[in-house]
Order: sequence, then C-alpha cells, then structure tokens
Amino acid sequence: MPRDIVFKNATVVDGTGSPSFTSDVAVEDDRIVSIGTVTSSGAQEIDATGLVLSPGFIDVHTHDDFALLSDPDMACKTLQGVTTVVTGNCGTSAVPFGDWARKINEAKPSVNVVGLIGHGSVRERVMGREDIGAATAQQMSEMTQLIMEALDAGAAGISTGLVYVPGAFSSHDEVVQLVTPVAERGGIYTSHIRNEADALVASIEEAISIGESTGIRVQISHLKAIGAENFDKISAAISTIKTARAKGIDVMADQYPYSRGSTQLKQLVLRGAFDGPSPFGFVQGVDVLISSAPHTPEWEGRTLDEIARSLKMDTPRAARHIYSIEKDGCVVVYQNQSEDNIELVMQEEFVMIGSDGVPLGSRPHPRLHHTFPRVLGEFTHTRSVLSLESAIYKMTGLSARRFGIQQRGSIAVGQYADLVLFNPNTIRDTGTYDNPTTVPTGIVGTWVNGQRVAEDGRKISARAGGLLSFHQ
Repeated sequence: MPRDIVFKNATVVDGTGSPSFTSDVAVEDDRIVSIGTVTSSGAQEIDATGLVLSPGFIDVHTHDDFALLSDPDMACKTLQGVTTVVTGNCGTSAVPFGDWARKINEAKPSVNVVGLIGHGSVRERVMGREDIGAATAQQMSEMTQLIMEALDAGAAGISTGLVYVPGAFSSHDEVVQLVTPVAERGGIYTSHIRNEADALVASIEEAISIGESTGIRVQISHLKAIGAENFDKISAAISTIKTARAKGIDVMADQYPYSRGSTQLKQLVLRGAFDGPSPFGFVQGVDVLISSAPHTPEWEGRTLDEIARSLKMDTPRAARHIYSIEKDGCVVVYQNQSEDNIELVMQEEFVMIGSDGVPLGSRPHPRLHHTFPRVLGEFTHTRSVLSLESAIYKMTGLSARRFGIQQRGSIAVGQYADLVLFNPNTIRDTGTYDNPTTVPTGIVGTWVNGQRVAEDGRKISARAGGLLSFHQ
C-alpha cells in the first residue's frame, strides 16, 4: 500500500499519557494508517531520529474568531504546533454563529476550528451593553433562540465572561436558564468566572453550581488567582474543584503558562480596576503595557504609567482618556499572577492548556505565539514541573476528550493526521513582552489533516483546516 508520509524512528508521545516509544508512523491522505516498522516505498520519508512526534496541539482557549478570517494562514498557531483552536471564549463570539461558521469554511484556515457561542455577545445583541436590569421573558426567548441556532450550526457549547460587561450584568438564574438547553444538547459550558481576585472561590462555586443544576460539563477558563493579596486563595480554589469532582460534578479547567494576563482596557476601566479593589484586583499603571492602540499606535509598547505622566494625568484618568479614544480596540498586558501558583495549577489532573491569546496590536501577549513551546521548554524541560508525556496529554488527548473532538488528539491508526514534530531539547518560547511575535524554536513541522502547514520556523500556506461541526 502506498504511503504519503512516513516518519522514521520517531519518539512517539501518543497523547494518551502513556510512556513514549520509538516507532515509524505512516500517513496516507488525512489519516494515520500504520504505526510500527513501515516500508516507505513511494512515500515522503522524514527522518525523525531524536525527535518527538506527538498529536497536534489543541488550543482550548482562544480569541481567534476573526483572525481566522483576516489571516487564515494562522502562523501564530501553526508555528507553535497548534492544529486545532477553540474559539468564542469568555462570552465573546460572532453572532449569528451560523454566518460566521459559513465564512470560516469559505476562508479554509490552516487549522481546525471548534466554535463556542458567547453569552455576552448574545446578550449584547438582544439587550445592548448597558445595565438595564434583568432580562424580560421576551429577551430570554430571543437569547435562547440565538443560542439554539448556534448549536444547530455546529457550536460545541456556550461560554460566559461574567467579569466582563455586559455579561457581568446577568444574574445567576439567567445563566442557568440559557445554559440548560445547551446541556440538553450535550454541549459544554466554559466560563471566565465573575471574579478571579478576592471572590475567586465563590465565583468557582457559582460555575460548579451551574453544572450541578443543569448537568452540563463545566470548564473554568484560565484558572488563576490574581493580585498578590489573593495568591494564597489558589489552594482553596483547587480544593473546591476537587471536592466537586469527587461528588461527580464534571468540572475541569484550563491555564496559560504566564504570570501576566491580558484584556481590553475598557473592561479594567468599566470595573474600576484602577480605583481600588475590583474583580480584576487593584491594577497599578506601572504594571500595564499597552499592546494594541489602533488609533494611537505610538502608545503601543508603553506602560500606562508612562503615558499618564506624558499626559500629566493620574493613572485612573489616563486610563479613561485612552479608553475614550481607543474604545474596544485597546488591549493591555498586565502583571497579576504568581509563578508558584502557575506550577501548582499545571500539575492538577483536571487542567489542560489554552493560550488565551488576543491577536491584536504590535505587542500582543507572547502567549499568542508561544504558549505550547513554553510549556514544553520552560515547564517540562527546564523546571520539570510536568513529564513530557503528561504535558503532551494536557495539550492533546485530554483537550480532545473534553471538547468532544473526535478522532483527534492521539496518535493511533485511523486518527486524523494532526501532528507536530519537535526537538525536545531545543523547543523554547522566544517571545518577550517587548518582542512577542518571534518564532519559537525546536518545531520541525506541523501537519493538519495530513498536510504540512509549518516547516522549521516558517509557515506553509496549506489551508487544510476548517470548522469541526458539532450537532449535539
């Protein structure tokens, strides 16, 4: 039987958490067809001696919804080994979902796409951005209809951003009502919880209670404790999740491997983060880097503190001034986490990896380009926080199972050939906060559905991906 590609003598880490093994792996068309000793007659042979062959990485937490349309090559993902992205997180997505899904398939991106419908975007479409009180019965009906249409169009579930405007204006009961039909269709519920600072544990408990009352699978987005005064709350947060899981409630989490976060400046302004304690903690201007300011690009790469001094304003006033000019387009990167906590969270069995990258501006958070090499280089190779097999499992098999992604996430005969080949000794994140868009080292190649989309640090314009449709 002819083979399209044969990887010879690879160290196979198969995405199940099992020990690695040395083997040939053969790919024909878009599938893995053989594992073992393979004769490569008529096929492209790739010498993988000393290299790791693993399933392509699944980025379970992205904001790539529109980048997939504007830049379908998605080099920021393929060059770090990502072959599938989950979009629509933190309550923000395209609405209506069906129109976006059609455009994704027309664009033919270089990665596979799993879409969530964002509660915040649905709420804004029906009720606007302002706090106008509880949703009426008619508004609930309209929101439910948009969510059901998204599920019919292939959405894998629903996300909330309960710390963000307008999701922050929704009651617990509203969320439960809107999540219930998603649960009935077998979808997943992902949540940027209401507060990751002083009310971290209570906010996790709210997410768990939604799972308990509806039966839906719950995914806590980017689990962390923000603000130095709240770092010690991470142990209680982890314990709360473990207790719920022991009771049979299906709750898990994801994480990005950096101690700085990123969000829209407007959200920090609207929630009072520069004036005192807030759901984002108390944010200092010196800790905030402007990553995207499309109307005033000279602000990009400068701290809010620096800009405030140049404007002769205090930090809260300067933040409001920048927001008045930039509106939704201003994205910031800011220090808010503990490295020790990152290691604690990463070692939990219920935690997988997601970048939470925001593809805007000249200085996006380096997690957009470097999350997966950072886990493998810094946290696996250098710090030994995770074994190689465990790290790969958290990026592939666990993620595929969690989001219902069929026939991907592991190396086995019959699986789709989403693969990454890398050097375990040289894989590294090279991006910094000042220069975040560099190319990671150590990634030899990335394949999506059997087609190579990245090679030795350069993208290949093969459009092998598309929307993975879920009809619950």
